[in-house]
Parts: sequence; C-alpha cells; structure tokens
Amino acid sequence: MKSNQTKLAKLFPMIKTKEKILEEINSNDTLRALFNNWSEKHQNEFLSICTGSKGVKMLYDCYFKEILNPEYAPERLSSLLSTILGRKVTVKYQLTNDNTRIGDESSLVITDIVVELEDGTLANIEVQKLGYAFTGERASCYSADLLLRQYKRIRDIRKDDFSYKDIAPVYTIVFLEKSPSVFREYKDVFIHRFSTVSNTGLKMNMLQNFIFIPVDIFIENLHNNGIQSELDAWLTFLGCDEPEYISRLLDTHPDFKPLYRDLYGICQNTERMMTMFFSEELKILICNDLLSRENLQGVTTNLFNCF
Repeated sequence: MKSNQTKLAKLFPMIKTKEKILEEINSNDTLRALFNNWSEKHQNEFLSICTGSKGVKMLYDCYFKEILNPEYAPERLSSLLSTILGRKVTVKYQLTNDNTRIGDESSLVITDIVVELEDGTLANIEVQKLGYAFTGERASCYSADLLLRQYKRIRDIRKDDFSYKDIAPVYTIVFLEKSPSVFREYKDVFIHRFSTVSNTGLKMNMLQNFIFIPVDIFIENLHNNGIQSELDAWLTFLGCDEPEYISRLLDTHPDFKPLYRDLYGICQNTERMMTMFFSEELKILICNDLLSRENLQGVTTNLFNCF
C-alpha cells in the first residue's frame, strides 16, 4: 500500500495521508459518526481512494459529472465522444434530462447525461452498474426518446418549414461496469457499434445508433496489452483504479493530468468526499441487494416497479 500511495502522491502532492484524513474525521462529530457507521470494507475503500492507494472511481456519477461536466469543461467530453465516434465532434451544451425512465430504474444506472453536439446530433451517455437481460431493449427505448425529443424541438422551432431531413442522428452510448454474459463471447472486443442496415445494401439515412462499451472486458485486455490507442487511454482513465496503470497513462498521455488533478482536488474536502462516496456506495448496495434477492425473471419484472 505504501508504494502505491507514494507513486500517486509524487504526481499529485496535494494527496493527503491516511493519518491526516482520520484526524479530520475524528475532529468532527458528524463525520466521525458517519465513518464509524460504515463497514470496515467501506472505510478502507474510502481511505484508499483519498490517500491515492488506489485511483478514484471515475464511473461514479458524482466524479464523472464533475470532471466531464459539459457546462464548464465541454472540451473534455468533446474529446471523449470524438474518440468513441471516430470523428471530431464538439459538445454544444447539456440538455435537461427529462426523458421518462423505464419504471424509474435510476438505481441501476450510475450516470445518464444527454448532450447536443455542434452538428445537432444528440448523444446520451449512460453508465450501468450491472448488465442485465434487457440491455438492448432499454437502449432502444432511450434512443427512441432522444429521437422524439429532437423531433418535437425542431418541429416547434421550424413550424411550417419543418422537414424530417432536419433531424440529426442520435447516439446512445452505454458504459458497462459489469457486462452481461453475452459480451463474454467477444473477450477481445470492448466496443460494440450498432446501427440499422438493410439486407440488400440499400442506403438510407437511419438515425439511431448505439455503442456499448464493456469496461470490465477492456480492463482485462489492458492488463495483457497495455495502452495502445487514444480509446485505450480514455477507458483507462474511466475504468481503471490501479495506480500502476494511472502512472503509465500519465507517462504516455500527459493531457489527462489536469483531470486527475481535479479529482484529487475534490478529495481535499473530506466532508464533501465522504458525502459523495456514501451516496454512490449506497446506490451500489441497493442495486446489489436487489439483484441478490431476485432471480432473473424477478429482476426483469421489478425493473418496472421498484425504486
């Protein structure tokens, strides 16, 4: 643990020691009570993240939205989306997420943000804690919602001049922390792209596109192959909390250092960090409890009823 902590602390001197963090916690009655109510596992997890013994979990909603916030750092999300889509795109702004969740199943989702790109394209970026039976079906529903939202907005703006050709493509991008078993059949593939094509080769401008990224499969490949591309770099940043690989990433892609610096800046506020950590871990506990208590059919049924 000591060597790992030193490795990241050399890169980010603001990282606090375990002793300093515990001193801050024990000097505040509220923080001490919260910390003491956590299990030993969660206490150690929190201290490991804050001291740099392991990396921050970027796929947690609070960190993802802080570091890749399209309102004050649109260039970061633009870079990520450009890498995934394979073409240069610019995030214009974030849309209010007023789409209707299927059964309000937000407890199974870490992050869900919708952005409009400069060319009018809409992209929905979602992180799922656990893959489950209806991943494709859910993505189809969200994509349909994106398309309908865009149709209504453009129709209201253009009125009598409206044309369906005014509607831009929509992308549903799903990061999977723990991917469904079907993805395991492609153990060397960690980005899957779906779009509508004809069986005859006829070309039409179909608007719905889907990208699934099983982050757990990427991490397995990372251990074997290392960081070989810009996509590898982004997925290492998003999915890997091992200090050794964080260090390697910063050696080959120093542009990520400001992002990590911002992450460890968040860690400077122990009270805020504890609140964020507790909120995210609670979501995972609820999700895991749901999945452990129900068989597969029970889970897929309860997606429409629980939370």
